[in-house]
Order: sequence, then structure tokens, then C-alpha cells
Amino acid sequence: MDSQVTDAIYSDGVLKPLGNVTLHEAELVRLTIERQEPASQNRYLAVERLRAGIADMRFFLVGPLPARDELHDRI
Repeated sequence: MDSQVTDAIYSDGVLKPLGNVTLHEAELVRLTIERQEPASQNRYLAVERLRAGIADMRFFLVGPLPARDELHDRI
């Protein structure tokens, strides 16, 4: 058995690795949790936490695109 070490963010009940991991889908793994300093004290983790949050957001358009006149106020 080989081991891998990477940092992760815990978000919405899921651990999200910050680095690449080489795992197969549905592979069984054992986790050891070690808390790190708060993200506010570590710029890298803060940025990765922000990216993870943005990645979880669902931005999509429903319906047709607005016409140009609908986007700009006309006098």
C-alpha cells in the first residue's frame, strides 16, 4: 500500500483535496485528520477555500439572453 499526503478543505460535509490524488472511483481509503492553522492565518489555504466555494456555486442562465436594449438604459 502506498500513501499520499495532501491538504484538504472540509465544505458541506465533504473533504475536498487541495492537491492531486491518485485514487480510483469508489476506492476505500483511511483518513487521519490533523487540524492546521486557521485559513485566515494561511493565505494559500484561504485562497483554496475561496476557490472551492466558487466551484460549488451553480451559475446558469434560465431563458433567452436579454436584448441589448434591455441591458442598457436609453434616454
